[in-house]
Amino acid sequence: MAEQQEIVDSVSAEVNPHPITDTEVEAAEKRVREQTEETEDGGESKKQKVGEDEEKPNGSDPVKLGPKEFVTSVAMFDYFTKFMHFWPTDLDVNKYEHMVLLDLIKKGHTEPDNKIGGGIKAFQVRTHPMWKSRCFFLVREDDTADDFSYRKCVDHILPLPENMKTPGSNGNGHGGGGRGGGGRRGGRGGGGGRGGRFRR
Repeated sequence: MAEQQEIVDSVSAEVNPHPITDTEVEAAEKRVREQTEETEDGGESKKQKVGEDEEKPNGSDPVKLGPKEFVTSVAMFDYFTKFMHFWPTDLDVNKYEHMVLLDLIKKGHTEPDNKIGGGIKAFQVRTHPMWKSRCFFLVREDDTADDFSYRKCVDHILPLPENMKTPGSNGNGHGGGGRGGGGRRGGRGGGGGRGGRFRR
């Protein structure tokens, strides 16, 4: 048990090295904005261009999830992918990540009220019992747990490029890819080829 706590503490320190106050978040966001503007403008600061309009990438404002801001859907997707693969399974996420994931569900899930239910007590990364892969789970106040797709939530907030969308999300109601039989000589066995049954 003490060993698990050490892992949690070390992961928490790497993901969120110290508790962040609102003023620290605002100061950090301001620094990032100023640095970004300086590199985009070739060294000119925003204060020198007071009257000019700022161009936003993709024509949209940054999306705020909890205290974190994302400018593109790819940046948001990469953040959650890295987080899901980095965080140990079956352990509650820290408060900072909890706020980010809660906002992701509220803003990105198609039915957030049904998913949240009576309230969310914790978020965890677990191995999905059916798919045998890492997945985000929410644990409700009544101790029921449910998985959710961060990819679908991100795509709902800021559309992902076509090559990053989930299979079957093209709106035609059919899943993509898969191992369908069909067609000539598809499926299992059935004669023909080597080792097939002899037919007359």
